[in-house]
Amino acid sequence: MSFFKTITSNLPEVSKPLEKKLSFQEKLKWTATILILFFALGLIPLYGLGANALAQFEFLSIILGAEFGSIISLGIGPIVTASILLQLLNGAGVIKFDLTTHDGKTQFQGTQKLLSIVFVLFEAVVYVLTGGLAPASGISPLVIILQLFVGGILILFMDEVVSKWGFGSGISLFIAAGVSKTVVVRLISPFTTSALAGQGKIFWFQTGEAPVGALLAIVHFLQQGDLKAVTESALAIIATILVFIIAVYAQSMKVEIPLSFGRIRGHGIRWPLAFIYTSNIPVILVAALLANIQLFARLLQNAGRPLLGTFSGSEAASGLVLWLQPPRLLSLAVRGNLQAIDLAHSAVYILFFIIGSVVFSIFWMKTSGMDAESQAKQMISSGLQIPGFRRDERVLESILGRYISPLTVMGAITVGFLSASADLLGALTSGTGLLLTVMIVFKLYEEIAKQHAMDMSPVLKRFMGE
Repeated sequence: MSFFKTITSNLPEVSKPLEKKLSFQEKLKWTATILILFFALGLIPLYGLGANALAQFEFLSIILGAEFGSIISLGIGPIVTASILLQLLNGAGVIKFDLTTHDGKTQFQGTQKLLSIVFVLFEAVVYVLTGGLAPASGISPLVIILQLFVGGILILFMDEVVSKWGFGSGISLFIAAGVSKTVVVRLISPFTTSALAGQGKIFWFQTGEAPVGALLAIVHFLQQGDLKAVTESALAIIATILVFIIAVYAQSMKVEIPLSFGRIRGHGIRWPLAFIYTSNIPVILVAALLANIQLFARLLQNAGRPLLGTFSGSEAASGLVLWLQPPRLLSLAVRGNLQAIDLAHSAVYILFFIIGSVVFSIFWMKTSGMDAESQAKQMISSGLQIPGFRRDERVLESILGRYISPLTVMGAITVGFLSASADLLGALTSGTGLLLTVMIVFKLYEEIAKQHAMDMSPVLKRFMGE
């Protein structure tokens, strides 16, 4: 155990800033730098790549913050997978970390990083050897594996840079960046599907093919008199706006607990507990789990062992992956093809997201210091107490438990239902990715407005409502 602790304690890491609090400009500089680097790495193709069987899995690439066929084809997959596995092991008591102490938190973070590195290598090998990213003729598989490994390690340390020097976390930033790019492309892009695939003419008005952008597609289909296609494109835009509004409203809901300073009479604060208590973390983990299930199902099919189901082109055809691929209910309804099996399919998909979100929400609450005991210790150490009650940590923990446990479950049910429903409505991008992006941006907005109201420029102050 001491040998393992020595390894996790001596892994390379990004150094923390010497300043206790970084300025807004400093954080913005590092966040923008990493974001530009992320997009640049997504444009670097893998040298010696032959068949790219993963190119058709756009949903997976969005959720994993990846660009299949590039050096960052692994995306955040290894990091999130390592987090899922470690939380499950810790929650089940197989591996126990005392996250109330500094040493316990350091050991947990070190173990997670080591496990992430292991998964970077493992997924790189799996992608190549199962034919997902096959090398060209005459190129050794090790060449592709090495490039994927380097890309995965770069993503790992870029995430660490953002966490320590920027806003939020790299994982959230990469997801939001990928989804935002997809939304912009699918909303206003004048290019055709053939053009994006490297075939045919570029713009939709040069050919009879519909444009990728939904706004221009409405114009195109109106000219052709295809009212059903017009309705589908319009509903995609409406669904996107609807998900955005509901997600923002759900994020803004809070329960405020009145607290007072025990030694200062007449002074107190309200301690906010968000309705979506564990934020977007559970749905990120569920979406990553779903992405990995679909990805490995495809790779197993390519290897001749379709244990998780089969695919026909880019669509799931049978097995578990078929039931975990959301049907587009609005599109089916507009076309008059909606059947009872589609409703059952949708129910299974919603249940998967709700149950998964609740499980991961509970695990995250207990392992990230958001449980009632940890929150009570934090309040007591700050000199706070519940008005009318004696200053006792056990009393505070008991009262907080009445709020935190229900909020953890109800918030997870809400976010799981919203995420699954958004997928079923057929928004401009993955509904899960869209919901995640809204929540990520909203949380980032709150963080910036709270921590950097004084040191941002006057223009940004007005933009942030300060």
